[in-house]
Amino acid sequence: MALDIKARKPSWLKVRPPGGERYAWIREQRKTLELSTVCEEAQCPNIGECWSSGTATFMVMGDICTRGCRFCAVNTNRNGKPLDTEEPAKLARTILAMDLEYIVVTSVDRDDLPLQGAQHFADCVEAVKEVSPKTRVEILHPDFRGDTALIDIVANSGADVLAHNIEVVRSLQKRVRDGRCGYEQSLAVLARCKETAPERFTKSSIMVGLGETEDEVVETMRDLRAAGVDFLTLGQYLRPSKKHIAVQEWVEPAQFARYEQLGKELGFLYVASGPLVRSSYKAAEFFINNLLKARDGAAEAPEWTPREPTAADRRLRVLNG
Repeated sequence: MALDIKARKPSWLKVRPPGGERYAWIREQRKTLELSTVCEEAQCPNIGECWSSGTATFMVMGDICTRGCRFCAVNTNRNGKPLDTEEPAKLARTILAMDLEYIVVTSVDRDDLPLQGAQHFADCVEAVKEVSPKTRVEILHPDFRGDTALIDIVANSGADVLAHNIEVVRSLQKRVRDGRCGYEQSLAVLARCKETAPERFTKSSIMVGLGETEDEVVETMRDLRAAGVDFLTLGQYLRPSKKHIAVQEWVEPAQFARYEQLGKELGFLYVASGPLVRSSYKAAEFFINNLLKARDGAAEAPEWTPREPTAADRRLRVLNG
């Protein structure tokens, strides 16, 4: 049974309103340089925490998506805005000014473009690396309708992490995602990235709370590992509006902790799992950045252990005796 959009959310899903000098500065820079962030467009609940600490995910190629997934708050249309050829340079200047070590660059789907934006992604990575070589770049890219030539462009772009989200378990794909997306197609994209650039890390994300079972989540984890995926994030789906698909369940923190442990046992290098975790997540990026440094010999490899119990976890233990 679907949960009413006005139903009171559990305590573990409540966050403080965004604020702070760093948050305000980043927001002003975004306006000045005419860059969109997925933090705003997707109504991410972690925007205050991430922006205040200097972490942000930038969305390139405009804020209009050519697909209509039923979970997403981004505006949709058959055609997006014309590409801004100066956007890679604008992004690079912003990153340099912010002096960031790790950034995520993502985009809307652009089925209306000849190369679906693949080369624009590569241009953005090149521009950032040119002005700020120390910055680690993760790109969270579309499926490019499974076109291997386009996947190879982003895989060979020089990005440190190649991310593409499978979004939901197999049984929910048709109800939740646009018809041009697909479970097997997303797995093939991730496998192709690893095949083309085996030295790069790959990453994906699963939303829960849409009616999936634990067995289905574990099946998806296994399929992602089989595709060579290194990093995984799992988070609670939050309904943006009444027009979007309804939440079926508030998944408790204890279950997220279980998913994290199961992911570790399956061999992921890192799993970020929690109610407010999103595909671009500050804690995951911190770990990945340190892992990249270790690979390059600049630091010792970080040791991943499951996260410390949250206040919500402790409350649940008391309630459950």
